[in-house]
Amino acid sequence: MTTDDTTQPDALSNAEVRAYLLGLQQSICDAVGAEDGQTFITDAWERPPGGKLAGAGITRLIENGGLLERGGCAFSQVRGTALPPSATQHRPELAGAPFEAMGVSLVFHPRNPYVPTVHMNVRMLSATPTEGPLAGQTVRWFGGGMDLTPYYGFEDDAVHFHQACRDALAPHDPALYPRFKTWCDEYFFLKHRNEPRGIGGIFFDDFSALGAQGSFAMLKDVGDALLKGWLPIARRRRDTPYGERERDFQAYRRGRYVEFNLVWDRGTLFGLQSGGRTESILMSMPPQVTWRYQWAPEPGTPEARLYSDFLRPRDWLALTDTGADGR
Repeated sequence: MTTDDTTQPDALSNAEVRAYLLGLQQSICDAVGAEDGQTFITDAWERPPGGKLAGAGITRLIENGGLLERGGCAFSQVRGTALPPSATQHRPELAGAPFEAMGVSLVFHPRNPYVPTVHMNVRMLSATPTEGPLAGQTVRWFGGGMDLTPYYGFEDDAVHFHQACRDALAPHDPALYPRFKTWCDEYFFLKHRNEPRGIGGIFFDDFSALGAQGSFAMLKDVGDALLKGWLPIARRRRDTPYGERERDFQAYRRGRYVEFNLVWDRGTLFGLQSGGRTESILMSMPPQVTWRYQWAPEPGTPEARLYSDFLRPRDWLALTDTGADGR
């Protein structure tokens, strides 16, 4: 088990992290746009200095595409005078410190209910306290991960996605995948529903255990694994026939996605609490959502199997029959 130490010195520059993140956004949008048949629109924005938050970003979006009903991939780099509460709940010694944060965040909501929604975020946050024991020191840490939210469960999809997650982390420390998988299962959990959001993946936060350069190298491998983990699944499911029943269930399950983002997600809360750009923060919301009072799927249906077989923590890589389609 690694132990995070955010006070160790490093030679990593914010410019180096920024260059990677911009390249990652471009490569993902190029690949997914080609698969969708529609180019991501680009919305560059900038916040002038002098306010609560300064910085700039690039929000890229597809709506009503061939593959994606709505998909957003955003880069942001912001600076603030004081870290918001959502960023210091585990680091009270950094409360009120000036900070800089940058990252790439994406959510792809496919049109076909048999294609799972995918979320990925990779980010770096640095803070330089002006008082206390860390006064004058730059404290830098990393966070992110990716997770899969299917509407109809397929075991081979789950295995493939988790293999991509494990392979991204293996060169850095084989112990990271089981640690980050458990973290993801616990984080993407709707406590008010007592229900996982999806089948998980990997999640980490406040991480610097490999040093700045080593932790950044790990972050890059996680970011680069998104296309390997999700795009093959999207390709094999996008032409599966579906009807109103499947679309209706997709809209219902998307409601859980909205609930998690607005109630529990630290990234959403960080953006809103720090005065971030609301339009970019909420680009992750699905385009159509349905809520019903005390609804439950009929026993024995594919919808019921999502709950019984997929919306629970599982060791997906323990499955040996990766050819089973899980329907």
